[in-house]
Amino acid sequence: MGKQETRPARRTPRPCTTILAASAAAALLVIGGCSSSDSEASNQPTPTPSATGSFAIEDPWVKAVDEGMTAAFGTLVNRGDADVRVVSATCQDVPRVELHTMSMQGGTMVMKNQPEGFTVKAGETHVLEPGGDHLMLMDLTKPIRAGDTVSCTLTLSDNRTLDFTAVAKPFTGAEEHYDPSDHGDHGEHGDHDGGHH
Repeated sequence: MGKQETRPARRTPRPCTTILAASAAAALLVIGGCSSSDSEASNQPTPTPSATGSFAIEDPWVKAVDEGMTAAFGTLVNRGDADVRVVSATCQDVPRVELHTMSMQGGTMVMKNQPEGFTVKAGETHVLEPGGDHLMLMDLTKPIRAGDTVSCTLTLSDNRTLDFTAVAKPFTGAEEHYDPSDHGDHGEHGDHDGGHH
């Protein structure tokens, strides 16, 4: 009889234990759910328009040519709160790409390599255009026809990159010349695209 009386007492805590266990499991599920969400969020790629979010190039285009070399243009846009400096560029299937600027020498506009790159002030734009700063695509191995696209990448001073695709367009004008003393072995080419761009 004594043993039968103690059995209900032993069973009494079980519902509470079950409730506590269920509550603990629910809490773990909630915590686990948050951790899973945070983990998934951290694994999601950060949206990076134009590779950097606040830096972009608008309306990029390249001059269509049959051979030799050509130039790429567009508007660099810095929507950030710090200056951005473009230090180099590459383009698909183009052996060499340089950053060029223009200067007047002896009454003639002369293209010169710009090794320090292009700086775009915070909240401002920097135009790459015929007769001004531009990307010089050199030693072309094949024609770039009107309507073709050229994939390029700009590298910034902090090692971020900006990918873009330039559309080839016919263009005449902006008669500039190389400064042979600035280009060394490229002086043998004279002016790009037969002398002008």
